[in-house]
Amino acid sequence: MYTIRGMRGYLASSIAVACAAALALPLTSPSAALAGTSRPATAERRAAPEAPAVPETQAVPGSTKSLPLAPLTRDRALGAASVQGLHRRDVTRFSLVGVVWDDPDTELNGRVQVRTRSADTAKWSAWQDIETHSMEHAADPDTDEGTSERVRGSTAPLWVGESDGVEVRVQAKTHAEDGQAVTSQPLPGGLRLELVDPGTEPPPAGPELKAPNAGSLTAESAAASAANADLAPLGATVIPELTRKQTQEDFLKTRVSEGAATNPYIGPRPRIVTRRGWGADEGLRERNFSYTKSVRAAFVHHSASGNNYSCSQAGSVIRSIYRYHVKSSGWRDIGYNFLVDKCGNIYEGRAGGVAKPVKGAHTLGFNGNSMGIAVLGNFGNSQPPEAAVEGVARLTAWKLGLHGVDPAGKTYLKSAGGNLFRKGRNVQLNVISGHRDGFATECPGARLYAKLHEARTSSAHHQGR
Repeated sequence: MYTIRGMRGYLASSIAVACAAALALPLTSPSAALAGTSRPATAERRAAPEAPAVPETQAVPGSTKSLPLAPLTRDRALGAASVQGLHRRDVTRFSLVGVVWDDPDTELNGRVQVRTRSADTAKWSAWQDIETHSMEHAADPDTDEGTSERVRGSTAPLWVGESDGVEVRVQAKTHAEDGQAVTSQPLPGGLRLELVDPGTEPPPAGPELKAPNAGSLTAESAAASAANADLAPLGATVIPELTRKQTQEDFLKTRVSEGAATNPYIGPRPRIVTRRGWGADEGLRERNFSYTKSVRAAFVHHSASGNNYSCSQAGSVIRSIYRYHVKSSGWRDIGYNFLVDKCGNIYEGRAGGVAKPVKGAHTLGFNGNSMGIAVLGNFGNSQPPEAAVEGVARLTAWKLGLHGVDPAGKTYLKSAGGNLFRKGRNVQLNVISGHRDGFATECPGARLYAKLHEARTSSAHHQGR
């Protein structure tokens, strides 16, 4: 497996679906953007096979546009652009932005800032910083998902609301030398600005669970829904909540043959908005599902996509992150297993079934036997809403309970490699851990990280401990 400079970990992720050009060219389609930027295939990085196209019964909403960045200044010593970007320009409507580059093994050491023009008010925003993380959110090394040549380096996505104008600047990190600022390291090659339109919001996910006409589901949509067949009808937008007694009874129906306890510690199943509920385009992701053996730990993240959204917009935010992970960053699916909004609503993330041990790409080195939960927002300086923390508690009480795990306890996971723990090391972790416990990162933000003890206590209480 390749080695990352400075032991910053391994980056890997893949998908099975599908720019640099002169700046004067119009916006390019995602497929065109990827055509000229894939890395040469090697024995260590191989592309997954293309999934056959499935006819859609209706137009798929949403789009991704990619714009190559241009040099704005040049560092004479390095002979490379120390600042790249785009001047103000009109663009087709979008709601989420991010920056990607060709080589995922290369870090972006610098600062990324963007300002956007509101499509409603025509006013320009102030400059906003985009988190430059790239390597800590990824599939584990030495896996099929971790060896795709399609994966790219990428910043965090930033939700900006419906916009029709953009300006961006990427500044390389500098250091002082003889009283002058000198670029410490060149910017990565192939920098591109990604503009994501989430498409029209689907109908609200109500309590009714009416199975749609089978003809309205593509093969991928049907497969994603069927993965939750024991919990809700085919095509349901919501998996309904159950009481703790109902959850225990439901659990025992399927586990009694396995010698399950007659009074298991398991929290009530929470209400979960399915992928169909938030409007996932199942044709984007890789067709097959990937599973791990069990779920012994939960890693909590923040999405770093900003706090400027309403709960009614959460579906749009998630669709945008999903599209950014797959079309822009080159992942096989959205990286997180679950997402929680500021109102405490819980959403299905990576496809494969909410009750199953789906393997995600959320905590590089520790995706095996774990799940990733992203709270939508930034919580470095902002306090996470209590509803969101309680959403994490309710979700983990149920999901960890399915595997007989105490959310207030400790567990051991074997590292697959990263910047904190060497490959093969057994690491003791809190069952509910923050992303930073498995990888050197600011995620999930200091304020949310400080709330994890509260989430552990509440989760254990929901399990009846």
